[in-house]
Amino acid sequence: MTMTGYYDFVLGVIPLSLFGVSGVLTVVGVETTLSVLVAASIAVAFMGHALFVRTPTDQEPAEQLSTDQSTERSARVETNPVRSD
Repeated sequence: MTMTGYYDFVLGVIPLSLFGVSGVLTVVGVETTLSVLVAASIAVAFMGHALFVRTPTDQEPAEQLSTDQSTERSARVETNPVRSD
């Protein structure tokens, strides 16, 4: 699943868990306050997973990253010449 698809899934699960889980628990006989609390906890768990486990970052290919780092290192060496006084 692509990252865009994953976040679309998370955005769909948030209201589904809030309304669906709280509605089912209320129909089963759980108090409304407790059912909303449980449903909100599930929604927060999905949001936490989306933010901290599968972080929304752009990942660079390893090949490009290694070339960028070597270019950066050579630039640092050139800008700090050794003086021979």
